[in-house]
Amino acid sequence: MRVIAGTARSLQLKAPTGMDTRPTTDRIKETLFNMLQPYLPDAVFIDLYSGSGGIGIEALSRGARHAYFVENNKNALACIQDNLQHTKLVDRATILRQDVLSALHGIHEREADVIFMDPPYEHDYEQEVLQILSNVPYVTEHTLIVVEASLESDFSYLEQMGFILTKEKRYKTNKHVFCHKAQ
Repeated sequence: MRVIAGTARSLQLKAPTGMDTRPTTDRIKETLFNMLQPYLPDAVFIDLYSGSGGIGIEALSRGARHAYFVENNKNALACIQDNLQHTKLVDRATILRQDVLSALHGIHEREADVIFMDPPYEHDYEQEVLQILSNVPYVTEHTLIVVEASLESDFSYLEQMGFILTKEKRYKTNKHVFCHKAQ
């Protein structure tokens, strides 16, 4: 696993040991960031269920102004810290060592530009997170929300929560769902 582009390009990243995290493959990460690139310059990026921190670090490397990393797994937190130091991006990062649902209320930005979440599959955590995101002040109609989920995950509830599905990118084993808050 490595940083694909930007100021930390080609630097190797550590991944937590064990099966608690699923690092996004370089190929999928590259596809994702080709779609995210227009949103990244000077962006506030929030990486929920951060794992190794690879997604938020890629965003910082590609020009995001600041990234929040939300994770409560001890091994994953150590990886995020090591990876931020290795890439020299520590000064543009905030690590929130807590449960995602609690952490969402502790982010005090005027507006988040991109929120990425890769929750454990098959638990419907994304629905709980989106419910909170529909009511926090830093999520506006300009905030892009991206959810990495299993291919079977159903997002038919988005409209009821006040979100608009703008894109869905399917891969062999998972998908990225892109949405915005309705105006």
